[in-house]
Amino acid sequence: MKARCDKLLKKLAENNIDAAVITSGINRRYFSGFTGSNGVVVLTEAGRVLLTDFRYTIQANQQCAGICEVRQVDRGITRAEIEAVLSEFGAKRVAFEDAAMTVAVFNDFRQLPFELIPSSREICSCRIVKDAYEIEMMQKAQNCADAAFAELLKFAKVGMSEIELRNELDYLMRKFGADENSFDTIVGSGPNGALPHAHPGERKIQSGDMVVIDFGARVCGYCSDMTRTIAFGTPCDEMLKIYKIVLEAQLKCLSILRPNMTGSELDLCARDYITEHGYGENFGHSLGHGFGLEVHEAPSANSRSMDLLVPGSTITVEPGIYVEGLGGVRIEDCCVLTETGFINLCSTTKELIIL
Repeated sequence: MKARCDKLLKKLAENNIDAAVITSGINRRYFSGFTGSNGVVVLTEAGRVLLTDFRYTIQANQQCAGICEVRQVDRGITRAEIEAVLSEFGAKRVAFEDAAMTVAVFNDFRQLPFELIPSSREICSCRIVKDAYEIEMMQKAQNCADAAFAELLKFAKVGMSEIELRNELDYLMRKFGADENSFDTIVGSGPNGALPHAHPGERKIQSGDMVVIDFGARVCGYCSDMTRTIAFGTPCDEMLKIYKIVLEAQLKCLSILRPNMTGSELDLCARDYITEHGYGENFGHSLGHGFGLEVHEAPSANSRSMDLLVPGSTITVEPGIYVEGLGGVRIEDCCVLTETGFINLCSTTKELIIL
């Protein structure tokens, strides 16, 4: 954590910014180790302080030892308390998380007697390159998801509702070691599969249905994210054709995935292939996104993204085709870039599973 703080302060110093106020829960955890729900981190070269309240002081002292000084304040952390810390350390130009503030909080915050510099992008960019511990936790999270999915296939059958399938998978991820889901599990059966973010409902799975299942586990704060589309009985010819196109598009992307390519280059690989096969208008979302403490974070892989996929960064590869009234197919793996290629954290087969 100390190295993370040093990295941010060095980045800010290059722009003559001498302090940062961290208010979002995700970045508070990343820079201080503190996982409580109430706290503000103030970082300067002269001192590093976590402000929190009585409920969390023991926890904070344990989690932030050697990283931040913990100071107990009232439950509602006030502007005056933040100002006192910044003044104590002689701050003048202060970075803040503009993307993580409500208008009401910002209107209060802007009254601080410092030059305030919107810096969400710079602060979040520190999280792009993952260290060995982060990669280990994401692999553990993915292992939970893979194991849960394998177990789910033993129970999944025609007649189950989307909700029943979702509930079983969520339980199994925890059974195999997940702390929680990394996002709400998506299950779209039959025509509901045409909704990329289908919300599981009471619809019963029918023979011949393709079912899109998008899910992830979280371990020690770190997320996994994967999608598999399975069949219950033999699907129609068009859905079999669509599955083949999506699978080939995904494999083509994985075959070119390498460090220092742009997100748009990766996206174009899948988009061109799907378009060549007549379904370009049915692939309307981005190819992928980074993941870590959040399930969606930088970098991105879409048609406009100039983000570089650098060693240590993460990216999902998830092409899909969605046909209203018929159904959908999406196949997604979560990958970590290395110096020479990438690690695919997922181990579940991508060949069509027919139950």
